[in-house]
Amino acid sequence: MSEFVITETVGSVLKITLNRPEKFNSLNAQMSDQLKFALDMAANNSAIRAVYLTGAGKAFCAGQDLSDLNMGAVADSVERAVREQYNPLVLKLRTLEKPVICAVNGVAAGAGASLALACDIIIAATSVVFVQAFSKIGLVPDCGGTYFLPRLVGLGKATALMMLGEKLSATDAEKMGMIYKVVEDDQLHQTAMETATMLANMPTKALGFTKRLLNQSMESTLEEQLESEAVIQAKAASTNDFAEGVAAFIAKRKPNFIGE
Repeated sequence: MSEFVITETVGSVLKITLNRPEKFNSLNAQMSDQLKFALDMAANNSAIRAVYLTGAGKAFCAGQDLSDLNMGAVADSVERAVREQYNPLVLKLRTLEKPVICAVNGVAAGAGASLALACDIIIAATSVVFVQAFSKIGLVPDCGGTYFLPRLVGLGKATALMMLGEKLSATDAEKMGMIYKVVEDDQLHQTAMETATMLANMPTKALGFTKRLLNQSMESTLEEQLESEAVIQAKAASTNDFAEGVAAFIAKRKPNFIGE
């Protein structure tokens, strides 16, 4: 089977690279399955404390590989791709209680842009462009795009980006709050890996709990969120890393978090 997704363990970081550079890392069924497997590997391995996602070659991900669709039954083929490939990927990214850093190395278009937005921290190279390309071929945004983008940039901006399908530079994406940071192209992977490594050395349980609370906050009332914070804070206070953090603070030394 072709290795459409390459995984490499760097310390406590699982580096995941989309690997169809000749197709601009466009998604097909095999790549989606391999990416889901890699995310499961990160979830089930306690030694992995952060995930780094990027693309090989000139693109991050150009979205759906249209040649992978059954054009004889195209509506069914598209629906299957969304239900069986994209939706499980987005849910795995959001329910993985470990930080996911996305290093956007090249164009992120369509479902590829949405895939990046599902990650926790997005760092992009200066030359990168994001494109909500769906309207150009008569489709609607998927892969969680209509959920994440309005929450990041507001309804008005999201509507314009999705309906017009215009290219958005990494710099403009950063200015409107769509992504965390823009760096020079030759600094992307170093910066993103340093960020992933830093997070991997932090209290992993607390970071996962933070992610859980942020997910809940999208739909909760203030009262519900306050109650969730109280419940989850109690869980965080029972971790070994909290005990270590307090001990290190009192002793005025650097803490040694182990992710438990």
